[in-house]
Amino acid sequence: MKFHGTAHKYGRDIDTDVIIPARYLNTSVPEELAKHCMEDLDPNFVSKIEFGDILVAEENFGCGSSREHAPISIKAAGVSVVIAKSFARIFYRNAINTGLAIMESPEAVDGITDGDEVEVDADAGVIVNVTKGETYHAQPFPPFVKDIIEKGGLIEAIKQKVAAG
Repeated sequence: MKFHGTAHKYGRDIDTDVIIPARYLNTSVPEELAKHCMEDLDPNFVSKIEFGDILVAEENFGCGSSREHAPISIKAAGVSVVIAKSFARIFYRNAINTGLAIMESPEAVDGITDGDEVEVDADAGVIVNVTKGETYHAQPFPPFVKDIIEKGGLIEAIKQKVAAG
């Protein structure tokens, strides 16, 4: 799996209520959630994102409540992959379950600046900052995680497996 886009960088401890404020949890429609993604932290987030862009954050991204709405809103906003120093464990699993690619790489987060052009090869665990000409490393996706993400999430992966017999 390969991703390419502009980096949008944020700080540490970005909780799920910042990712998608609770006042919008009356829907599960991805397109509606996307309209409000990160709006309390960055009111211009959604207008800045182009399909395929990359969200970069410091430690503990996705802390707080266990709502699946958070990774759904990020993915629906057009973000292809989130790179962080660390993720809250529930968010980490919810991201995979909803088909949002995420990678932990402290060195990439330290090297990437807001607005940098970034390429990610999740299969190889390689992150390239095209703007700075730097290469960083992350743990590549295990095959089963890659399969879940490529199929759009755990539910879709199971549906396809059942349909295939």
